[in-house]
Amino acid sequence: MGRLDVERVPYEDYTNRQLVALPLAVLAVALVIIALVFVLTGSPVSLGLEFTGGTEIRFTADASSNAVETAFEDGGIDVASLRSVGTDNSYILTTQETDTQALEAAAESVGADIDSIDSRSAAFGSETQNQALFGVLIAFAGMSVLVGLIFRTLVPSVAVVASAFSDLVIPIALMNVLNIELSLGAVAALLMIIGYSVDSDILLNNHVLRRHGSFYESAYQAMRTGVSMTLTSIAAMTTMFLVSWYLGIPLLPDIALILVFGLSADLMNTYLMNMSLLRWYKFEGVAK
Repeated sequence: MGRLDVERVPYEDYTNRQLVALPLAVLAVALVIIALVFVLTGSPVSLGLEFTGGTEIRFTADASSNAVETAFEDGGIDVASLRSVGTDNSYILTTQETDTQALEAAAESVGADIDSIDSRSAAFGSETQNQALFGVLIAFAGMSVLVGLIFRTLVPSVAVVASAFSDLVIPIALMNVLNIELSLGAVAALLMIIGYSVDSDILLNNHVLRRHGSFYESAYQAMRTGVSMTLTSIAAMTTMFLVSWYLGIPLLPDIALILVFGLSADLMNTYLMNMSLLRWYKFEGVAK
């Protein structure tokens, strides 16, 4: 795979504290946002239908979004969200209502043609929520153990785990800011972020700790590959978001946007946070 011409970063001009200041500040803000949302809602992120129960209905109607929302509310249905997709007057409406007959009646009141109705019970959503949380925790714990076995030293292992943790927390905070609900697709995206974060951090650590050459030369070689991979992935995910959002494809827009958040955070955390910890370890820590 071709690599971008990555500029050499003058790390020598900055102290370790200066390098790690921005990632830690962003992480702190993200944690504050998540904590506030948890205090206000009882959940660290807004939950989608898969976790709360409710109904998603896709339909086509020759009416404005305001008219559609009014029609459903007049039918006694609390609209959680309504968004237009594509260019053919298609809509996706989500609600906590599970009475599909009432939903069909409200849709018919504005002359809508229903494409699909997906309804889930609250009990099933609660079970799915527990399974998803357990899956993320197991993935993160397994990643941490694997990293420890690979490097067998504290600081490089902590650098990888800390970077992966931040890569996970920042997208969750941005989901709250942009009102992106946690769906099964979003959980899949978060799991992918864990894997990608570990990959880029291990690439950097391996070059610095296990190859011949100076610290900065080894780091630059890792950056040439790592930054190229990450920027290419960000471009691909941005394209997927724009296309899927325009065409109204379910799940893909949220998955793509969360991956863009995570990959962008990974650039910062890998080459600032992880780099500062590695440099401290090499020149001032136990590896001195």
